[in-house]
Amino acid sequence: MAKDRPDPELDRELSDLPPELRWREWMRRIEAVLFASAAPVAREDLARIVGQGASVDLLVEDLAADLEGRSFELAQVVSGWMFRTRAAYAPAIRAAADVSDQQLDLNEFDVAVLAAIAYHQPLTRDGLKDIFGREISRDLIGRLHTRGLIGTGPRSPRRGAPYTYVTTEQFLVAFDLASLEDLPEREQLEDSGMLASG
Repeated sequence: MAKDRPDPELDRELSDLPPELRWREWMRRIEAVLFASAAPVAREDLARIVGQGASVDLLVEDLAADLEGRSFELAQVVSGWMFRTRAAYAPAIRAAADVSDQQLDLNEFDVAVLAAIAYHQPLTRDGLKDIFGREISRDLIGRLHTRGLIGTGPRSPRRGAPYTYVTTEQFLVAFDLASLEDLPEREQLEDSGMLASG
């Protein structure tokens, strides 16, 4: 996200401010950057806008506490942070705004294919066929790719070197996961009825 070299006009240290106002200003800078960004912002990028001795993690914690009770929250996704509307306000947003182009519009099978890729990545189409017992259409793979939920992984090491598929950062954002480690365990899915046991 950030430029390679720092902006010479940006006073990162803010040494002319008292410590409590300096901290508040650094929080507001982080807030402004997150507000302006459509994608998660990495710690390294946020470190470019605060003073040398400032802890980005502590600033983000204080900003999250500052936002408590608001309609949006600060969420950690992958290796960065982003603003996200709290789930409780989803019905109000759908009622008042046209967000149809932002909805995933996935059916149950689409989600099952995504889950298979997430749990077994990198995975080929043949690997998906083994899991589901049927051919997975190129159209479905294309739709998931177009929505940014999957990407092309490393080529398979077998003859013909077929493409493999992996989940993306957008997948993590869409399903509210900080990392793939946050995927539910198989037993949880079986207990919830979302996955057949055995």
